[in-house]
Amino acid sequence: MDIHQILLKYWGYSAFRPLQEEIINAVLKGEDTLALLPTGGGKSICFQVPGLAKEGICVVISPLIALMKDQVENLQKRDIKAVAIYSGMTKREIDTAIDNCVYGKVKFLYVSPERLETDIFKARLEKMNVNLFAIDESHCISQWGYDFRPSYLNIIKLRELKPDVPFLALTATATPEVVVDIQKQLGFKKENVLQKSFERKNLSYVVLNEEDKLNRLLKILNKVKGTSVVYVRSRKKTKEVAQFLIQNRVSADFYHAGLINDERSRKQLDWINNNIRVIVSTNAFGMGIDKPDVRTVVHLDLPDSLEAYFQEAGRAGRDEKKAFAILLVEQADRMDLEQRIINSFPPIETIKQVYQALANYYQIPIGAALSESYNFDIVAFSKQYNLQVTTVFNCLKFLEKEGYIILSEAYYQPSRIKIEVNKTVLYDFQVKNSKYDFFIKTLLRSYSGLFENYTKIDENDIAKRLSTDRKTIIKALDFLHNSQIIDYIKQTQLPQITYTTPRLDIKEVTISAANYHERKKVAIKKMESVIYYSSVTHKCRSEMLLAYFGEKDTYRCGVCDICLERNKLELSDMEFSTVSNQIKDFLHEQPLTLTELVNKIQGVREDKTVKVLQWLMDNSKIKTNSENLLEWRK
Repeated sequence: MDIHQILLKYWGYSAFRPLQEEIINAVLKGEDTLALLPTGGGKSICFQVPGLAKEGICVVISPLIALMKDQVENLQKRDIKAVAIYSGMTKREIDTAIDNCVYGKVKFLYVSPERLETDIFKARLEKMNVNLFAIDESHCISQWGYDFRPSYLNIIKLRELKPDVPFLALTATATPEVVVDIQKQLGFKKENVLQKSFERKNLSYVVLNEEDKLNRLLKILNKVKGTSVVYVRSRKKTKEVAQFLIQNRVSADFYHAGLINDERSRKQLDWINNNIRVIVSTNAFGMGIDKPDVRTVVHLDLPDSLEAYFQEAGRAGRDEKKAFAILLVEQADRMDLEQRIINSFPPIETIKQVYQALANYYQIPIGAALSESYNFDIVAFSKQYNLQVTTVFNCLKFLEKEGYIILSEAYYQPSRIKIEVNKTVLYDFQVKNSKYDFFIKTLLRSYSGLFENYTKIDENDIAKRLSTDRKTIIKALDFLHNSQIIDYIKQTQLPQITYTTPRLDIKEVTISAANYHERKKVAIKKMESVIYYSSVTHKCRSEMLLAYFGEKDTYRCGVCDICLERNKLELSDMEFSTVSNQIKDFLHEQPLTLTELVNKIQGVREDKTVKVLQWLMDNSKIKTNSENLLEWRK
């Protein structure tokens, strides 16, 4: 099948979106490629189609476990064989999954970057017929990126094992320096960037200064019909804002990573199917969700970076119809953001103390725990060691950036079982333990592939089938596990900590002061960009965002809050620029009276000059000095 037949057969589309086909063809030619597509631009198609078009298996490297699981499930629904390997899986589970990639007909292997360095993965990878390495969220490889992960720096080593396999790096957010860095860190043979403009012509960016944010939010939702995402920073606030909306007759629900899986799935589906109009969420919501008809995305808190804001705001208007990305700001927000950035850099000594506390908490001896994962309850840990939860979180994120551990996001892992013996041994066990015979038969009838793979099970469902309770089922599964008949892994929804190096003596834990200060500098620079974006009153919002991501020769969008005010002047862009540039030049030379300045302007009618002057004064570009003369603000 050619790529168009594959697209039609598995996805039901008759044509590719802009740039997808060029990216796919570059990959099929064996070229290393960096693809920059905006949120919702269809990145996954760019590696899934060539992965299916070529013989062999496509290895997809992704840092987001929830997204990996979603994509694997979506591929499996299309009858495409796919598996995922990530933090938190047992060694046996990983062993089975990789074996299926070597000897089975698996077409896609999703793997978290820290797994690439394990001996078991490297040994089996050599035996795989790999057709493509796809690196999702590739900005994570750059220290200049907003979500640097050191494990990404090891991806280049895949070239030693598979020198002829092309790399496809994908991201929705990369500044010019990050674009250069991604290609360098991945060892591209030659520069090859395929980029779709990040401009969203149907999306109106708006910043509103507002003290009473909840009532302003209500007004926005009453004015702009259709579905909405409201982003807030804390889990507590998601519930409070949703309750406020419900009390004011707006259909709403809340969402965050701390909810159990069934609840998250239900809320997500209710919103996708328009049973709920507004979802109030932390930044845990949105990854991998492609709902085209979102009319508004509202942020009630300042994001940490413009990259994060652009991704979240970009979830509005994917159907190309009119939509709004609205940021509600009050003066205290800017101070809160500054404090957040300061708090995200705990003292180096505190970071080391948290590393030691982890080892004590799990009772891990020096030299142990490499690649081991542990369920992590951050509240219980913080309480035990008398630490602030935010301090612990920020210390762990720093230990992650230094390559000592990985802190996975909270996600639900259902219970899994695999039969560890052959059919003859199992039959003998059933004969000798007749009490468990019917139970084992029920498992075999209810779930397929138990001898080959780890299979997700539901203890409640098994209990219903056997007219008993959940506790009895768990007790029976525990017995079979302890008898070494099955491997039984119980469900969890806690985040997990995975050690990426053996546990070290505290004296050997080094946090580079140079790295620490460099990262702080980058974080402050990103924070300043957010504050600038949310404060400026004279520059097109779209142009600001596009310039941040390195796009040149852009034009006013005409639909953001700044442009709408400018439009009221009834001047063309050329007329406005002609007047404002002359005003700027004259006032840079010397302060002038209003009359002197108006008389100096050439090429535009006087009434238009006055309109531009008024606009520049209203937007604080021009000020009046103590002598009542006009000056250009520096």
